[in-house]
Amino acid sequence: MLYLKLVRMIEKHYETLAQGLTEQILRSERTSDFRKISPEELQLAAVEVYRNLGSWLLQKTEDDIERRFRAIAAHRAAQGVGLEQFVWALMISRDHLSRFLQCEAFADSVLELHGEMELHHMLNQFFDRAVYYGILGYNKTAPVNSPKRGAPERPRSTNWPYQFA
Repeated sequence: MLYLKLVRMIEKHYETLAQGLTEQILRSERTSDFRKISPEELQLAAVEVYRNLGSWLLQKTEDDIERRFRAIAAHRAAQGVGLEQFVWALMISRDHLSRFLQCEAFADSVLELHGEMELHHMLNQFFDRAVYYGILGYNKTAPVNSPKRGAPERPRSTNWPYQFA
């Protein structure tokens, strides 16, 4: 599991990553609603993911991800952050992490390259699920008069990094 080395590298640099992400979110016009939130709160949210990335990718179940990102989405909706801006912030988060890995991780062998590719795959699945459950969290906080949108049932699995839904 060579990708664990990369995960540990991310966790080691969590403060720098979180600070850079916070600056990007606050600077982007596509995430201007986040300016209503203190930079400290935004940075703490980024720290939570980056510092515990190994746990999120390897130990947390899909139910854990669902609970966490539904709650985050409901909180952001209550703070006045639009759904599209919430989704864009998650996309910025994923891209910020990918750029970090491109700069810091250099595969010296086919085996290491495979580890990097596996980590990117797991990260993409994690962020895809964060977006999906975030949208469900926003839908749950929609005004009573708005049309209800039901979500399709998802397969229950603790082996989520390797399952496509």
